[in-house]
Amino acid sequence: MKIVIIGLGTMGETVLGSLSGEGHTVTLIDENEQVISRMIEKYDVAGVVGNGACMDIQKEAGAKGADLVVALTYSDELNILCCLVAKYLGVKNTVARVRNPDYRSQIIAMKDELGISMIVNPEMETAKEIFNLISLPSIAQIDHFARGKVSLVEIVAERGCALVGETLISIAKKLASRVLICAVQRGGDVIIPSGHFVIEENDRIYFTSEARVLGEFLTEANLVKSPIKSVMIAGGGRTAYYLAEKLSGKKYRVKIIEKNHAEAERLAELLPRATVLEGNATHHDLLLEEGIESVDAFVALTDGDEANMLMSMFANKKQVDKTITLIRSDDLYDMLGEVGIQNNVSPKNIVSGNILSYIRALANKRGSNVLTLYRLVGNRVEALEFAAKKKEYFYDKPLKELKMKDNSLIASIIRGEEVIIPDGNSCIKMGDTVIVVTTHKNFDDLNDLFE
Repeated sequence: MKIVIIGLGTMGETVLGSLSGEGHTVTLIDENEQVISRMIEKYDVAGVVGNGACMDIQKEAGAKGADLVVALTYSDELNILCCLVAKYLGVKNTVARVRNPDYRSQIIAMKDELGISMIVNPEMETAKEIFNLISLPSIAQIDHFARGKVSLVEIVAERGCALVGETLISIAKKLASRVLICAVQRGGDVIIPSGHFVIEENDRIYFTSEARVLGEFLTEANLVKSPIKSVMIAGGGRTAYYLAEKLSGKKYRVKIIEKNHAEAERLAELLPRATVLEGNATHHDLLLEEGIESVDAFVALTDGDEANMLMSMFANKKQVDKTITLIRSDDLYDMLGEVGIQNNVSPKNIVSGNILSYIRALANKRGSNVLTLYRLVGNRVEALEFAAKKKEYFYDKPLKELKMKDNSLIASIIRGEEVIIPDGNSCIKMGDTVIVVTTHKNFDDLNDLFE
């Protein structure tokens, strides 16, 4: 596909990095000549220096013949205008970053009337992710395949978990609920495990499960935690606003600590069902005074990664049941588990994942068999949903007779309404939906899985 990306800030570069090696023809537009030069050298792409909302600049970048234009500048209005210019030039698919809560009620109109294909809001998407983590306190992350039939779940093997010390083979014998453990992060290492792999305490485990039996498995594995009722949020930006609004609507008790006086007053007015305090949440005396030891969840959402980490470590020391940390820097990712931070969110990775899934869906219309894509473990593992829609030599053969690429496995097979957690005797049939987990990048077809 031919793709134009406008705006090479943190979000734009993350999306560009996700597309690297995917086989697309990518052209960049940014007003900063140094940024364009650096991206061209790093990613081997084309670039144009200039205003992305200018028609001549878009023409120079080849937008007139592009399949997709993605506008990710820091200005909502500029992103919308870039997409309108692209639509005028004949681009069918456009993506705009729109962050301002004031535009939220206009999103549907923007898509329908202005013809913007996809609107991404990093703060809102991050708030949704955090809300899911709070709603399901036993898990670190959950994604869905096959229209919700299959769950892809991340958990932490904490002390007391029934999985610790067990091999994958013994877990299958010990527990009645069928799941397939498809990836494990241990420290900085990522492992696609075999049946003899032994789970250790503090491993981060990714597994697939039929959605309706997920609760049963968590119970069997001794991973069920008490429901969360009270949440303390450090930092009062847009993500905090979206999150507090959603939590308050579900009758959670919410307390926000924001150091900026004007912002604290604004949030107090916008969120009448939440408690908003003016103060610096990095001061541990304030956190103690406001009852951090008695809340069920603590969410660190300030602008500083290091401050978020320190506050989360303090919350963990005070034995808060669920601590969630906003991290923007990829350089800190591998350090999180070492300092006891188990639940973290990255706005740029969430949004780039959503955009990449959208691009894969567009490619699907052009011959790719990828239906859904998720990236795990700091983008080092891909979980892909494929449609088995054209005849292949490996259909109707037991998986144990087929040679798959290293560090790859089939996590689930969906056949009609049936969800199959596969073993060596399972087969893929035409018409199935197949979920694959791999450390390889750029699988475009189910056939890529096999040697």
